[in-house]
Amino acid sequence: MKKHAIIPIFIPHRGCPNDCVFCNQRKITARTDDVTPEDARQIIDTWLTTLRCPDNTQESRGIVEIAFYGGSFTGLSIVEQSSFLAVALDYKQKGLVDKIHLSTRPDYIDRDILDNLRKYSVDTIELGVQSFDDEVLKKSNRGHTAQDVYHAVKLIKAYGFELGIQLMIGLPGDSLESCIMSARETAGLRPALARLYPTIVLDDTELYNMYRRGEYTPLSREEAVSRSAEMYKILDDAGITIMRVGLKSTDIIGEGGAINGGTYHPAFRQLVEGQIAKERIEPLLLEILHDQHHVPVTISSNSRWFSNMIGHKACNKAYFASAYPALRISYKTDDKLPDGQFTVISTGH
Repeated sequence: MKKHAIIPIFIPHRGCPNDCVFCNQRKITARTDDVTPEDARQIIDTWLTTLRCPDNTQESRGIVEIAFYGGSFTGLSIVEQSSFLAVALDYKQKGLVDKIHLSTRPDYIDRDILDNLRKYSVDTIELGVQSFDDEVLKKSNRGHTAQDVYHAVKLIKAYGFELGIQLMIGLPGDSLESCIMSARETAGLRPALARLYPTIVLDDTELYNMYRRGEYTPLSREEAVSRSAEMYKILDDAGITIMRVGLKSTDIIGEGGAINGGTYHPAFRQLVEGQIAKERIEPLLLEILHDQHHVPVTISSNSRWFSNMIGHKACNKAYFASAYPALRISYKTDDKLPDGQFTVISTGH
């Protein structure tokens, strides 16, 4: 049983009259029909059958959240919001789920909205911030400014909701510097969780038209990984839980040329975490190489980060073997190590 399960309810492009250049929610969610509260109930029931444990205690089933994704939930009318939230609250009051989670825009937060969310026992509000650079927001047709983010965060925290922030990498007008700035601003706001998404060019979006006209060039995969890794480290060092890095393969419909450019990768998070592992291990190898040659060396990580230490398709392992032929390198797990930390020990005598 998973320790934390999310029951996703996608409401594609509902509650959001704004058309961001990168957005095609119907393509992303593979839903073309409007979702009703009754649909939401059926989705929840279906998921709960896969999560059911004999005693249905939190200890046995883990934390279960109902999460409203796909649109800007608080852009729906209060009546519509309430109709969906009433369904979620029913399951929460029965003890079948533990948390209610939603995503929305920074400019769709005010006291009336938050009063209603608190009435229905919502726990977590994720803001689709995307960038703290106003020029990037403008070029992406976000329809809000960084100041809207600060205002929304202040209200959300004042009401006691758990805060999440979503950032995108490689939007029009973006740069490494603006990405780093956005990560640092996020860290300063101290959200509980964050998500990092490289920009993906989808069909039927203005970004696709810009791409075809030569007005927008997607990041290379290497650059997307590099920028994401720098942002990841800033957020991780601030103690923020990084819920997602990149879109899951099930989040995108790739048929019919829906994805353009090379930014998307189904294992994007592993690429990013593998890059971080490589950057942290290499200086430790150099220290050993400075003092000794032709000695066996053991690199260790905990079991959760072992695949990142090795790298996607063993790319780190191949790199270290090629770059440091004087060292005979082996790999092992040491679960005393925290996530993202490594030891490099000479085992020669």
